[in-house]
Amino acid sequence: MSAYKIFDIAGSGMTAQSVRMNTTASNIANANSVSSSIDQTYRGRHPVFAAQLSEAQRLQGDDTAGVQVLGIVESDAPLNVEYAPNHPLADENGYIYKPNINIMEEMANMISASRSYETNVQTADAAKQMVMRTLRLGQSN
Repeated sequence: MSAYKIFDIAGSGMTAQSVRMNTTASNIANANSVSSSIDQTYRGRHPVFAAQLSEAQRLQGDDTAGVQVLGIVESDAPLNVEYAPNHPLADENGYIYKPNINIMEEMANMISASRSYETNVQTADAAKQMVMRTLRLGQSN
């Protein structure tokens, strides 16, 4: 694997964590929304990641590595149903529906994504410094 692949790997990690932070921010923004039906209620979303390096790729000479975002899935956790007959969005039975989002979990997820992003930035910066030092080896003083 080329030393320059480090930048590709760190970049794919930053992209993946950016998707994770944006998805988490969307969950937090919609956490207090209310709906009058199960079908219209916002459901928490989470990105699905996969490692890109596999044995088959190595055998074919493709040394692509990093993190791939496979997609974003909706949570299948049950929605929060609340009996509030006086609420303007209550259904005919007096229930309102709230998203299946736990703010504390989402905040922890946001902190984790932010730190992972920062780690990838530091990795790319360290690789850049190593390349620059290597280039300076040939310079005469």
